Amino acid sequence: MSKNNHIEFPFKMMASFAVFALMMSGCGNENTENKDEQSSKTTETFQEDLEKKDPPKNEQEVERDAGGYIVGQELPKEATYISDLLIASKRYPLPADFAPGEDPEARAAFEELNAAAVLEGYTFNAFSTYRSYDRQVELYANYVNRDGKEAADTYSARPGYSEHQTGLAFDIGEVGNEQLFADEGFGTTAAGQWLEKNAHKYGFIMRYPEGKEDVTGYMHESWHFRYVGKDIAKDIYKNKSTLEEYLEIEK
Repeated sequence: MSKNNHIEFPFKMMASFAVFALMMSGCGNENTENKDEQSSKTTETFQEDLEKKDPPKNEQEVERDAGGYIVGQELPKEATYISDLLIASKRYPLPADFAPGEDPEARAAFEELNAAAVLEGYTFNAFSTYRSYDRQVELYANYVNRDGKEAADTYSARPGYSEHQTGLAFDIGEVGNEQLFADEGFGTTAAGQWLEKNAHKYGFIMRYPEGKEDVTGYMHESWHFRYVGKDIAKDIYKNKSTLEEYLEIEK
């Protein structure tokens, strides 16, 4: 074998090894990509299965009666708190024995609000705050007897569903203008308009604002305010929203 042949052989060997290494490297990348793709698909499939098996509460379909209440729903054993806020609505009832009384913090906030109102020439009276379950039984029955169940459900909560049972709801009217207590005309008065524009500064929101009936489940009530604390109240007021929209829950 000549000297040239000895040199040519190693070069051929090296070239063959290089080609083989490239082929193996390509196979390795392809396998890695396939594994990554399979892993991604597996994760996506797992997430899809979870969503199908356990849909968010807001997306769960429920049957409601003419009054907007869930058919067959029983009162719970415990009250519902969402983001640390006590909630009472047609979807989230309270236990019959839930009896916290009027909330002291809410009362203090109302007194602060009233003091500010007096400086502007208005004096308010919280003419209805905490109501027990039994008291709501009486009121709702009276409204049904007077106006019928369908009409009563638009403005009065059924027993166990009333926000007044939380001790955080304050029906507010102007002293000296008692004929407009719990009357839609209150919102057209100077005192009612002042309250609507300033209640949030003291931690209250208008619980059932005009135009939000489909969200809250109740007709507009210019006198019904709910204490939620100053920060949350300011956020809800700024965004012209409701407690349901703030908490992203259904009525």
